[in-house]
Amino acid sequence: MPSLATLTPREPQHLNMDIDKKTLGYCSNGNLKSRFQYKFAQPANTEELCFEEMSQWSQSLERLLSSKYGMKIFQAFLKSEFSDENLEFWVVCEDYKKIKSSFRMSSRAKKIFKCYIQAEAPREINIDHKTREVIRTNIKVPSAVCFDDAQRIVFGLMEKDSYPRFLKSDVYRTLLDSTSEPMRM
Repeated sequence: MPSLATLTPREPQHLNMDIDKKTLGYCSNGNLKSRFQYKFAQPANTEELCFEEMSQWSQSLERLLSSKYGMKIFQAFLKSEFSDENLEFWVVCEDYKKIKSSFRMSSRAKKIFKCYIQAEAPREINIDHKTREVIRTNIKVPSAVCFDDAQRIVFGLMEKDSYPRFLKSDVYRTLLDSTSEPMRM
């Protein structure tokens, strides 16, 4: 399973873009596509978004997730579909693997389980019962790999479902078309 730790981020040479809820217009009316178009039509003092960077996102989910900006745009797309829990879980697991303190690891493992794994969790991910029970056992003595099975399943779900929808989405197509020629962000 690819992870951010093993992927080499390929930051574009001339991209300086921060996308957050405010940037995407979550407080504004209108759909996500129109909010992207509005934001990208506004003059700004940032650098250009390059076509090469965005076109590489279509090569694989790994490429998309290794791009700071690609991941943010993908996350915004998933939020617009009310299906961002898988990506959120995947990112939380990547951060969890970096924890060195056994106390912090234990505490975080319990929080991850309560939020994403247990039945009826607030951000419950779609995994099978067997994987859920293995994780329940694993977090009793947590390690950096106790969520790997669930993370692998979630990555597969995103790769087969969310990622292809993203590539076909108006949001991605509009951004890609807009960057065929350099676009001011």
